[in-house]
Amino acid sequence: MAPLLLFTGATSPTTRERMPRGEAVHYRERAVELGVPSSDVLVEPRARNTGENIRFSRELLEEAGVEVSSVLLISKPYEERRAYATARKLWPGVEVVSASSPMTLDEYVDSIGDARLVIDMLVGALQRLMVYPEQGFMISQPLPADVVAAYERLCQAGFTSRLLTTGAPSA
Repeated sequence: MAPLLLFTGATSPTTRERMPRGEAVHYRERAVELGVPSSDVLVEPRARNTGENIRFSRELLEEAGVEVSSVLLISKPYEERRAYATARKLWPGVEVVSASSPMTLDEYVDSIGDARLVIDMLVGALQRLMVYPEQGFMISQPLPADVVAAYERLCQAGFTSRLLTTGAPSA
């Protein structure tokens, strides 16, 4: 199904303590531990955002002489749309499929350990779906009116720690 795995990412505020050497390095180690041959795994350890994940991964694959016709992006559940939209914008001509491990909101909150932070992250991710297409970072996707209304209510309730401050829609 996947002749090559590429793990991308440095650290983030939610992974820094658990993955101090960077997300890509830790995920590679786990894959090899589970039996994936190390020769079938590439690591891109510099990316600090979704756009860099896509750009740096694409560059690494090109440098390695790997021809790519399709990619399967694995991310956090709430980041699937953003990863897909970013890849479609930054890697035209490649078939993109985005997936995540199925889990409930409660399971995700338990994995992070901070419900407020999770809601802040969800609000920030939705804001980026609204703002980034206009900034050229991703393709535009329709957002249901009730989702936008929920975003606005959550912003008004103070779930704003992960919001962009420039170019952001007012809530």
